Amino acid sequence: MTAWDAFLLGIVQGATEFLPVSSSGHLVIVQSLLSVSVEGVAFEAIVHLGTLFSIVLVYRSRITELTVGVLGKDQHSLSYAGLLFVATIPAGLIGILAKEPIELLFDAPAVPGIALLVTGVVLWSSRSAMGRQSVTRPTLTAALLIGVAQACALIPGISRSGATVVAAMWLGLEAREAAAFSFLMAVPVIAGAAVLQIPDLIGH
Repeated sequence: MTAWDAFLLGIVQGATEFLPVSSSGHLVIVQSLLSVSVEGVAFEAIVHLGTLFSIVLVYRSRITELTVGVLGKDQHSLSYAGLLFVATIPAGLIGILAKEPIELLFDAPAVPGIALLVTGVVLWSSRSAMGRQSVTRPTLTAALLIGVAQACALIPGISRSGATVVAAMWLGLEAREAAAFSFLMAVPVIAGAAVLQIPDLIGH
């Protein structure tokens, strides 16, 4: 992979990450079009560090408030942090236990093509979820189900933000809180994925 290829892939990542269109799926497709040889999962994990920085920047006040609350043993903050932890479990477990099968998906351009259609259906369903919004924080069960939606997004072409936000809305969360919970729960997953993949990327 040349510096120019990396630059183009970075542009694709930056342009698609905060839209519910699956940046990972677009990266796989563009890599195929450019005939770029790179460890798909490893490269995606690294470019997502930019996403991580953006999330921390946008939600810095809320992250600071939550951190201070947890350190101060505030029950509301501890409860919310617990929900975020529960939501990260499915993706964390599947990402570790099914690492190799997931990596194979990044070598098949047809996978994101099909998965993007699924993402489209999921986003379309959000229209029906609009009237269900009534709560500002998920229950324990809802957090786990949102986490399952995030785990599904390990498949390139399934939008992580789209899947988790729509799942949260179907479970009754207000749209703004659904988005906030979605991005906050992504922080440990993105950071963990990057840490796990850095050795593989360096080795290549």
